[in-house]
Amino acid sequence: MIHHRVSVFCASSNKVDKIYFEAARKLGLALVADGIAANYGGGGIGLMGMLADTMINAGGSIRGIIPQFMVDQGWNHPLLKDMLIVEDMHERKKKLTENIDAFIALPGGVGTLEELLEMMTHKQLGQVLVPIIIINANHFFDPFLEMLRKMVEEQFMREIHQDIWQVIEDPGDVVKAIEHSPAWDGSAIKYAPA
Repeated sequence: MIHHRVSVFCASSNKVDKIYFEAARKLGLALVADGIAANYGGGGIGLMGMLADTMINAGGSIRGIIPQFMVDQGWNHPLLKDMLIVEDMHERKKKLTENIDAFIALPGGVGTLEELLEMMTHKQLGQVLVPIIIINANHFFDPFLEMLRKMVEEQFMREIHQDIWQVIEDPGDVVKAIEHSPAWDGSAIKYAPA
């Protein structure tokens, strides 16, 4: 299976530990090495900026999708040639989900979690069918993954719903994780009610 374009959710904070910047850099290099294009939130700092800088410098293809109010704040990446400016956060997310072969989440804040959880919800309902890869750099997502396990244990979700996402620690394993993700199709909606 050839993966042409992925969407990446990640932090815009510049204050996070360098280990997370390294994860973003390794992800960018892994995507470029396999000829995979990326969509991301269009920011110029934090993990967003690192991902974009890495892919640009390595000759890769990355598209920023950013709302006008963020451009007005000067948050857009200044060197990105492929930048789609949208009206609001809802349109941004809609564009991030169009014609995508996988979703990838690097560590981030509530915005990253919100995007990730919405895609997981859509996949649970059979509306999104592509792999969702969580990059658990520095065990950042451990508490979140524990919460997901608790949801299954207490029957808020079914066991099969754990196939919705895949977890890796090394961003260099992202292509392999996409290729080995369990199959998921539109019939998954039958599993939606726990």
